[in-house]
Amino acid sequence: MQKVTIVGCGDIGHRVALRLPVEEFSVSCWVRSRASARNLQGLGLDSVAVDLDDSATSLPVVEGHSLFYFAPPPGKGTEDKRVAALIRAMAETGHPLRVVYLSTTGVYGDCNGEWVDEQRPPSPKADRAWRRLDAERRWRDWSLSGGGELVILRVAGIYGPGKLPVKRLQSGTPMVAETDSPITNHIHSQDLVAVCLAAMARGCSDEVYNVSDGHPGTMTAYFNQVADFLGLARPPVISLAEAKRRLSPGMLSYLGESRRLSNRKMVDELDVVLRYPTLAEGLPASLD
Repeated sequence: MQKVTIVGCGDIGHRVALRLPVEEFSVSCWVRSRASARNLQGLGLDSVAVDLDDSATSLPVVEGHSLFYFAPPPGKGTEDKRVAALIRAMAETGHPLRVVYLSTTGVYGDCNGEWVDEQRPPSPKADRAWRRLDAERRWRDWSLSGGGELVILRVAGIYGPGKLPVKRLQSGTPMVAETDSPITNHIHSQDLVAVCLAAMARGCSDEVYNVSDGHPGTMTAYFNQVADFLGLARPPVISLAEAKRRLSPGMLSYLGESRRLSNRKMVDELDVVLRYPTLAEGLPASLD
């Protein structure tokens, strides 16, 4: 029986776990809190509370496992010390056979709306993207030094059940006009789960794959389409200059990055057939 560890078993993690047949896989889920562990145990998943921020924590052994790393980095700084802590622990207790690391397409930074494939050099703008790139580099160093196989997935904006911007739309937070809006990219959560499983099974070691549905569009168009689907009012439109005065720094950082993601490598090498290649197809499968 193949042993699998999922580090950071939130929405995507538990969906991955439930897709692995219990007759073939022994799955262990790591979460931060005992309450989360109990919730997963209620779904029949073997779960344990693990604090990667606590240097005194003794981490479970993952030697010989297939490991999905879905845990987010810390909220501040430009380093992912959680990944560093796990890699240090594995040096003492043994390495997994293969790691699938969930990164972000934010590592590419602003690409002025150009098409972006995996050959594009990373150029992060936001600290959150620097933390992801730091984690990528730590995992790559681990793999190249004999740790194990590694597949990196750079994931676009995730939507699906529980992941639609309902509260933002209800609050009436404005958006810039489409002519000023950056190009964004998305992937349905169910398709992301399929990509994660394919990456573990078929991904080439030490390769990077962009994960998106292949149909980029403006950020404003995305919010408008979700609003129309949910029967909510579209966000009010403001100028870019006004947005810089009214919107949060976090939102402004997203407005400052525009790119069109190519998913050709993902489709060809991972042999993934997307169930929801467009928002029109994915939104009906996004209700709770």
